[in-house]
Amino acid sequence: MRLDSSPPLSYDRQQWSQGYQSQPHEYDYWIEDIEGEIPQQLEGTLLRNGPGLLDIGGYPIAHPFDGDGMVNAIAFKGGRAHYRNRYVRTQGYIEEQKAGKPLYRGVFGTQKPGGWFANLFDLRLKNLANTHIIYWADRLLALWEGGQPHRLDPQTLETLELDDLDGLLKTGQAFSAHPKIDPYGDRSNPCLVNFSIQPGLNSQLTIWEFNLKGQPLRQSTHEIPGFCFIHDFAITPQYYLFLQNPVSFNPFPFLFGLLGPGECIDFDRHNVTKAWVIPRQGNQRMKMIEIDSGFVFHHVNAFEEKNQIILDSIGYESFPEVEPGSDFRYTDFNRLAPSQLWRFRLDLTKKRGDRQLLESRCCEFPQIHPQWVGQSHRYVYLGAAHQNRGSAPLQGVLKRDNQSGETQFWSAAPHGFVSEPIFIPQPGSDVEDKGWIISVVYQSQNHRSDIIILDAENLEQEPIARLHLQHHIPYGLHGSWIPNQQLGIS
Repeated sequence: MRLDSSPPLSYDRQQWSQGYQSQPHEYDYWIEDIEGEIPQQLEGTLLRNGPGLLDIGGYPIAHPFDGDGMVNAIAFKGGRAHYRNRYVRTQGYIEEQKAGKPLYRGVFGTQKPGGWFANLFDLRLKNLANTHIIYWADRLLALWEGGQPHRLDPQTLETLELDDLDGLLKTGQAFSAHPKIDPYGDRSNPCLVNFSIQPGLNSQLTIWEFNLKGQPLRQSTHEIPGFCFIHDFAITPQYYLFLQNPVSFNPFPFLFGLLGPGECIDFDRHNVTKAWVIPRQGNQRMKMIEIDSGFVFHHVNAFEEKNQIILDSIGYESFPEVEPGSDFRYTDFNRLAPSQLWRFRLDLTKKRGDRQLLESRCCEFPQIHPQWVGQSHRYVYLGAAHQNRGSAPLQGVLKRDNQSGETQFWSAAPHGFVSEPIFIPQPGSDVEDKGWIISVVYQSQNHRSDIIILDAENLEQEPIARLHLQHHIPYGLHGSWIPNQQLGIS
């Protein structure tokens, strides 16, 4: 009997934790086990990236974000689908697979065997290439925000090289795992926007924009006072937006081999979050606007409204700190505050900001129609908990109508656990929610994963198709949709 006021759990924690088992195998096959029918108009490739190995030679890693990157490609054509996955052969991956044990320390707490003395003053961090995967200007890039991207072969997913973007990136310079595609940014043509952050007592922020050929359109560098932990950003036609979370960094436990750098970050709930508004062109100075304390990993979108910027983001009460020695597979969600959808209003004239809670249900991994990036959007899609209050694993997909406030919800509970939902526009339609939502769903009852295709207009209907894979995909991070190209098929 439950003696507290928490709602009944919609999941079994042991079943959820099975999704964090390593997937050591690489596959290449046409998906034959399908319920329903794949829409004929759905042509392109769903790319996904995330940690595929949760142990190295039997040595468990301390946090999933420390896992080696495994890229998945699900290619759709003519009502059929093909699956391929491959590990990114980073230098660290190759060395550790040969050694059969960790040789590098992880950002979020993974240590080399041998205790603190074996890790003392070893500041090397493995480029994991595990966070995002994009295809731009004929380059397929596996991204990790702590270093340079790895370039992959678009057909085989074979790792080709550590890519410096034709000399644009300095050795070891980071290239964020959250680039934005501005659909109208280059004289009404799409452009890719991304950034690099070099934390320190004062942090250096570099921003780039690239045209369809991958050539730099513009580059700017800015100094942000204080330490920065910035994972994501947002754009409007005139501005870049960065939230500087109120955190500090104590390097000494990392230097002395006791903790990973991610475990050395402390949240200061008595400080404010700083929104940096940076003009994309011209000589205007950047502005700083203070908002209430909180922590943001991911943004939904931003747009301009008279003298204000509206920014929708996923907000946490505080930085979800990594407890040293804890096992992420046994997370007690009842002890965590939920991540929720918030709207920030930044007044550029008064340099004042406020916020409004849009959705109280625990949610993450927001998506919108790609043509509405930087514009006023009506619909947002999110991975969400089955229960409507409290913190819990993501088991469904939530659609929110910002105009009416109404929501739709599709659930995979009790045995299913969803990944980031990807919105795919229906070709030839300019209706904002006309298209499909695709997500990878881990089915704990048979330890396999499904690719589910939902009607983005009528989310609560049964899936249009369920593609049953022959194996499981560990819980991933981010992905992208590449229209009209079948990648991962050699």
